[in-house]
Amino acid sequence: MTKASNEISFFERCYEVVLRIPCGKVTTYGAIAKYLGTAGSSRMVGWAMNNSHDKNIPSHRVVNRVGLLTGKHHFPGINLMKELLENEGHTFSGDKLLNFKDVFWDPSES
Repeated sequence: MTKASNEISFFERCYEVVLRIPCGKVTTYGAIAKYLGTAGSSRMVGWAMNNSHDKNIPSHRVVNRVGLLTGKHHFPGINLMKELLENEGHTFSGDKLLNFKDVFWDPSES
């Protein structure tokens, strides 16, 4: 298996997890990486999310470990990620998700 096919496989595994995030919930890059057995690969999960926008993957539901919208610059328009989350009922202070602990979804507990 080539490095490229390993990346595609990893990306697809990330997408499978993200597709399970319930509307109104969020998870983190790190939680996905840990669930996939690759706890040190949060950045790779971010790359997967950056490459998901044409695949109908709800990548807007993936935030950093403290609830910041660190991936927002990879969405068309600078506020699309935030707007999608607001449409699901989330509130913010700047780019930080409020009530992060209440809306956090842990893939290992589902």
